[in-house]
Amino acid sequence: MNRRSEPSALLRQTRVVAVLRAKSATEYAPVVEALIAGGVVSIELTLSTHGVIDELPKLLQRFGSDAELGVGTVTTPDQASEAIDAGAAYLVTPITETPIIDIAIDRGVPVFPGGLTPTELHRGWTAGATAVKVFPASKVGANYVADLRGPFPDIEVIPSGGVGIAEAAAWIRAGAVAVSMGGPLLGDAFSGGDIRELTRRAEEIRRVVDEAAAL
Repeated sequence: MNRRSEPSALLRQTRVVAVLRAKSATEYAPVVEALIAGGVVSIELTLSTHGVIDELPKLLQRFGSDAELGVGTVTTPDQASEAIDAGAAYLVTPITETPIIDIAIDRGVPVFPGGLTPTELHRGWTAGATAVKVFPASKVGANYVADLRGPFPDIEVIPSGGVGIAEAAAWIRAGAVAVSMGGPLLGDAFSGGDIRELTRRAEEIRRVVDEAAAL
């Protein structure tokens, strides 16, 4: 069994990953600030956004003491190495590629590979994933956690893709490490929306997951 990086204490405590996608990473700072103000402090910066690797060190300098900033949509080993070199606190990938997992393990960085089928998720878990990203989670629902833990009792899960505020509680109660949220949390934050509403949604999702975890 490969050695495995544990989820950060911050992620264990807050249980929400905000997934940021925009036209340019230069748009990220006010959104990151608003999320932190609302208590969502684990933030995934996706490589589908232009300029993420260049902008990450600047964001870390400004927000690194208040949040953990990871890099998502990692699909190649080179991208994984570049993200870690730039200071990524963790890696997220929509696929299960063992070389990406190996790089994260070798560098001591948590990694969350994506998959949907039991075969894909088991492959990522046995390769040393910190937790497996069930993607797209909306296709299976929160009961999938129990289904997976029948044959794989120790597997750790983070749902992503179509998880809204209303569905988050069920995933946390089912035993998910955290929920990963993009559009349902970010809303219109990158298209001129009221940034104060983003903070309000962040506060709401934190309240929902905190209450679910306490049950």
